[in-house]
Amino acid sequence: MVKLNPEQRLHKSFGLTAGQLDKVFDRALGANRDSAFCDIYLQAGSSQSLVWDKGGLKTTANGLVCGAGVRVVIGDRQGYSFTDHPTFSNIRRAAGFAKMIADQSKQLPELDADIAANIGKPHNLYSVAASPLTVPVEERISLLRQIDALARSFDHRIKNVTISLGIEEYDIVIANNLGEFVVDNRPLIRLSVECLAVEGNRKEKGSGSGGGRSEFSFFYAEDLWKKYTLAAAQEAIDMLKSVPAPAGEMTVVLGPGWPGVLIHEAVGHGLEGDFNRKGTSAFSGRIGEMVASPLCTVIDQGDVPGRRGSLNVDDEGVPTSTAVLIENGVLKGYMQDRTNAALMKAKATGNGRRQSYRHAPMPRMTNTFLANGESDPEEIIRSVKHGIFAMSFPGGQVDITSGDFTFSTSGAYLIEDGKLTVPVKGATLIGNGPRAMMNISMVGNDTALDNGIGMCGKDGQSVPVGVGMPTVRIDNVTVGGTNN
Repeated sequence: MVKLNPEQRLHKSFGLTAGQLDKVFDRALGANRDSAFCDIYLQAGSSQSLVWDKGGLKTTANGLVCGAGVRVVIGDRQGYSFTDHPTFSNIRRAAGFAKMIADQSKQLPELDADIAANIGKPHNLYSVAASPLTVPVEERISLLRQIDALARSFDHRIKNVTISLGIEEYDIVIANNLGEFVVDNRPLIRLSVECLAVEGNRKEKGSGSGGGRSEFSFFYAEDLWKKYTLAAAQEAIDMLKSVPAPAGEMTVVLGPGWPGVLIHEAVGHGLEGDFNRKGTSAFSGRIGEMVASPLCTVIDQGDVPGRRGSLNVDDEGVPTSTAVLIENGVLKGYMQDRTNAALMKAKATGNGRRQSYRHAPMPRMTNTFLANGESDPEEIIRSVKHGIFAMSFPGGQVDITSGDFTFSTSGAYLIEDGKLTVPVKGATLIGNGPRAMMNISMVGNDTALDNGIGMCGKDGQSVPVGVGMPTVRIDNVTVGGTNN
């Protein structure tokens, strides 16, 4: 792919010049360029998806995105406006609207030094030789057909295979009145496989999936598409033998990788800066306190190459970084976008994220995970006399203020006398995030990130994220089930 400098990318993707953006800043700030902040976020690109079901291609969809958003920040007030047609005149008009929203006072505070700080150079975390969008549709359909055939050949009880393939790529340009000007080309691919197994009157499902910021060939590397398919088929077949989940308070062991979504939901959201600035998080005002077991270190890392939650720069143009949120059980800090960090007199961590140009940025997670411990995973299983082992969480919810959470599980197994025995279905984990973190009694040495499937919702915005953890033992978890 031909490398373009920021101004070339701006002109190629949007037909605009840096000089025109500077005039937008004049419109947004006028004589107040030294005492307020304005940034422009431009996005252009497309997405494509295929869905395979009942032995054939079911639906296709294509989407185009092109627009710009303008934000004006004055003290703790923020104005935001966007246009779906990013011409110079439309962006300039949006700047005027953003200024009107933010400019509610004639007395403007001085621009905070943390907002004005030099942000450094972007990373190069997902450089690709060929855009995933250039792969012919015939090649994509061929992959779906192979997945369907492999799953059905796994066991005669696999009666249907549903496959979803999504590809997107966007050019992003971010500029502000401080003279910062960055571009980012963001590819993203995802493949999901769901198998339906039928035996008599019983029907069960299993799933497998993965993706990242990479080329389409990612799915063929190490036969990943086969691994997703076989994992889905195996889970569906296993669940035909599942028994109703037990209910009550018991020990729960979470497997490595995707179960880190519990850390994301039950702890991660509570560590986002805006909730803590407003005092609405269970972790507000607790920096320096013990908030988890001393075995626990929680990290948000947006600069892991190729990962779904990674970004070269966040959606405010700040290079992503590694933020240690909890270290050996002690709360160390929060995830910050640059404007919220300025209001809290903290450092921006590269966590300013938005769904699209239609949305203002806010503090959000990237790849959030529990770091490695020292226990052997098999030793953790052997330590449990009676409990549940869970590898997947299809759904869950959390109350940010209290930290209370509820998660449904799939692909779970009973632990009896230190061994995994029968699969269980219908298990729901109920608890409190900070309390559950305190009840972590063993942490494995097998930390893994998920396969690249996560989406996170907050205040009506959805963004791709990564989660992860090692094998972990949590004591005294309430399990809701149908077998009492």
